[in-house]
Amino acid sequence: MDKPFINTTTSNNNDDEKNGENITRKEEIVEEAKKQVWLAGPLICVSLLQSCLQLISVMFVGHLGELALSAASMATSFATVTGFSLLMGMSCALDTFCGQSYGAKQYQMVGIHMQRAMFILSLVSIPLALIWANTGIILKALGQDPAISKEAGLYAQYMIPSLFAYGLLQCHVRFLQTQNIVFPMMVSSGITTLLHVFVCWILVFKSGLGSRGAALANSISYWINVVLLALYVKFSSTCARTWTGFSMEALQNIPSFIRLAVPSAVMVCLEMWSFEMIVLLSGLLPNPQLETSVLSISLNTTANFWMIPFGLSASVSTRVANELGAGHPQAARLAVYVVFTMALTEGILVGMVMLLIRNVWGYAYSNEEEVVKYVAIMMPILAISNFFDGLMTVLSGVVRGCGRQKIGAYINLGSYYIVGIPCAVLFAFVLHIGGKGLWVGIICGLILQGFFFLVLVARINWNEQAMKAKSRVCDSTSCDIIS
Repeated sequence: MDKPFINTTTSNNNDDEKNGENITRKEEIVEEAKKQVWLAGPLICVSLLQSCLQLISVMFVGHLGELALSAASMATSFATVTGFSLLMGMSCALDTFCGQSYGAKQYQMVGIHMQRAMFILSLVSIPLALIWANTGIILKALGQDPAISKEAGLYAQYMIPSLFAYGLLQCHVRFLQTQNIVFPMMVSSGITTLLHVFVCWILVFKSGLGSRGAALANSISYWINVVLLALYVKFSSTCARTWTGFSMEALQNIPSFIRLAVPSAVMVCLEMWSFEMIVLLSGLLPNPQLETSVLSISLNTTANFWMIPFGLSASVSTRVANELGAGHPQAARLAVYVVFTMALTEGILVGMVMLLIRNVWGYAYSNEEEVVKYVAIMMPILAISNFFDGLMTVLSGVVRGCGRQKIGAYINLGSYYIVGIPCAVLFAFVLHIGGKGLWVGIICGLILQGFFFLVLVARINWNEQAMKAKSRVCDSTSCDIIS
């Protein structure tokens, strides 16, 4: 009896097509992961090196006595809250403008956007400089110790030049980052950090300026970094298409930049201020010296580990903005999936490391057994905080790449100031959980924030965002987007 004929050719072809699609998909994922790691690695180094400048200065001042150290620490915290965080936040608008313009091949506009940001951030620095000039008076009016307030005021006054340099530095960083040019930034930051150690030593111990020398060293080092990057932008062939010299066009469309820069700044500032507020609230707890010390160590610890998801956030904002500007919405969506997986993995691994070192980490900051034991108790809480904060940071990078900072600002406002801070006060002062309660309250805000950002990103219509990116680029200049 003849066997029935079965057409296996079609079946085999379908299997081959599916296998081919799976292989192609895996290759795309691997390629995207390589691009993000290539971007995020150097950006993490840049962030760490730049944050080291303030840390090195405070370390040098620490050898001058308790008053000098307290004043320098207070002035640095005040400068971060009232100046650096605001300028960094406003510069994040360039993640959208420069990233999407570069993806759309409107290369000249990348440089125009940077010039516009440099002009606006320099103007904003003027009133901020006036605030810094009166730091001592402000701190004294807030009830701080008069001697510490006076010394912190002098420290802040010598840091005023760094304010203008910092704004320009952030503009250059975003300009290069959105073009995937990251290694020159890492080199310039490394050179600046090495020189900063030498400059601090000269100005603190040899010039007779003392703590004021450390503040002046900050200003000098920030300007060195700006000059190095500016020289690279001007003379490197990699920036030839995006930097064509200064143009009066940068003074146009300023309102459009401000409309995105303000919510960008609000997003950053609301989060940073909430963590600073937790440290301030710790001073109102019983045994404030212990609580403040441990909460300060906790803040410093999370800030250092936070640099990893911050680098991932910067890389995904660049990838999303570039792909949307180029009219490739599916590639932008793939970038989000890849970075979210990387953030989950990083959060779990870092959390495990924090748990493993919990009993010894406190010795890096103090020899007091009471402090070390308290830090060991805080570390599991910090691991949870780092996990959710890392996911939120990466998702906020996606939001910046899409240009949806306004809704991100509302999310941060509600998460931290309607939920996070009130919960922290409830746990610490009503339920008497102490410093642990303060941080648990912040975790409540982080969880809510992460949930809303996750919903926001999950509901993004990528085709619609690509069209908005095209419209945003063409609003800046008369252009025909090249797909």
